[in-house]
Formats: sequence, C-alpha cells, structure tokens
Amino acid sequence: MAQWIDACGVDDIEEEDVIRFDHNGRTFAIIRDHENNYYCTDGLCTHEDVHLSDGLVVEATIECPKHSSIFDCKTGEVETPPACENLHTYAVKLDGGRVLIEI
Repeated sequence: MAQWIDACGVDDIEEEDVIRFDHNGRTFAIIRDHENNYYCTDGLCTHEDVHLSDGLVVEATIECPKHSSIFDCKTGEVETPPACENLHTYAVKLDGGRVLIEI
C-alpha cells in the first residue's frame, strides 16, 4: 500500500535544483523546477545507475551527470539518449512547508 513520506522541506531545494532522498534502501531524486514545482523520480539514471542528485536541472528536466541523458521531471520520459528507459515518477504534495512523496 502506498504511503506519504516526508522527504524534505520546501526550502531545502533551491530553484532548478535536485537533492537525494534515501528511504528503506531506495534512492529518490527530489527536484524543484524553475516555476517552483516539485517532482520526485527514481534517484538513479536508468542508463548506468548514476545518482541523479549530482545532475543538472534546467527548467523541468534533469540531466544525468555521467552521459548527459536528459529526463522530463514530470513524466520521467527520456528526452535525450543514451538512456532508453524512462524514470519512474512519484506523486508529490506540499504540506506545511514540507515535501511529501507517495511511495
């Protein structure tokens, strides 16, 4: 059964930035875009399991730091290879200045 998990504070992430969140042996990327929308995706690139928290966020995309695959933060879709598998995304809600993710 899915549950809402407190991942971080809304101010813990700068605009167009990403942080790593680990929970129960899994790694997630919590992303804030240029319009202050928050997203959550798997934390590892689908190409070679590199942490996306070291990547670059531009508007609502995230670029893997190793081979520059780019993913849409909202849908997880690959926009630029070499990755060919989409990221899994998770629902996000803001509550009392906190970022909650549904996993």
